[in-house]
Amino acid sequence: MKVTINRTETNGKITLQESGGFAIVTIHRPELKNALTNRMWNDLAEMGKMITQNPKNKVVILRGSKTHFSAGSDIKQFNELTIAEANEAFRLMEEAISTFEKITLPTIGAINGPALGAGFELALACDIRIGTPHTLMGIPVGRLGITLNQPFAKRIADIIGKSRTMDLVYTGRLLNPTECYQLGLINYLLDDEEDINHFIINLGKRILEQSQASLLAVKRSVAYNYPTISIPWETGIQSSVDPIDFPEGVRSFVEKRKPNFQRRR
Repeated sequence: MKVTINRTETNGKITLQESGGFAIVTIHRPELKNALTNRMWNDLAEMGKMITQNPKNKVVILRGSKTHFSAGSDIKQFNELTIAEANEAFRLMEEAISTFEKITLPTIGAINGPALGAGFELALACDIRIGTPHTLMGIPVGRLGITLNQPFAKRIADIIGKSRTMDLVYTGRLLNPTECYQLGLINYLLDDEEDINHFIINLGKRILEQSQASLLAVKRSVAYNYPTISIPWETGIQSSVDPIDFPEGVRSFVEKRKPNFQRRR
């Protein structure tokens, strides 16, 4: 396969490979569970926009390297940011996630391990998600003082419903592979003997055999019935992080201790 983009920074890179009608995007930072920095989120958004510019691309595959899909954003980087800079980081995340969500081509997510936080949201941006016995999904924002914004909440609620979304955020619990499959968070659940890459390529080839007009039409029709939130970022929840609890949540994460939150309504 031809590597058309290889965005690299210290200990992290994202690659885009284009071949045979497939555009394969890989998040590669395995030593940190494929957690993304701001630069990596920005590059991911750029790649998503470039994919549709190549008329040879017909199916998009999004995956993480080795044993994780993505742990979301690199929390440690927030320890050095102001509240305003943290909110800008969340804007970058949403831009990247919504870019993949709005790609006009069929998108397949290879959820070969944990997909947490913003990584969970990125997985939900894919049309079809493939899970394995190692899949875990969740968005434990309450441990950090993150205030879930409307687009993030809507992606979850559109699939599992209002009450289950509340439960997931209230408790911060992670969903095991069976729960993910039963709730519709993954479309296929493979067993240990099945190779996820082989399965996805075969699934992609089956999609390639279909009418491109039909594929484009169903994406448009579904998007019409499940529209993404178009509220300008600044008019939604005023901040994606709480100015009191978020700094404490990040410090406790870095220091590996239980947070001592002070916010009172």
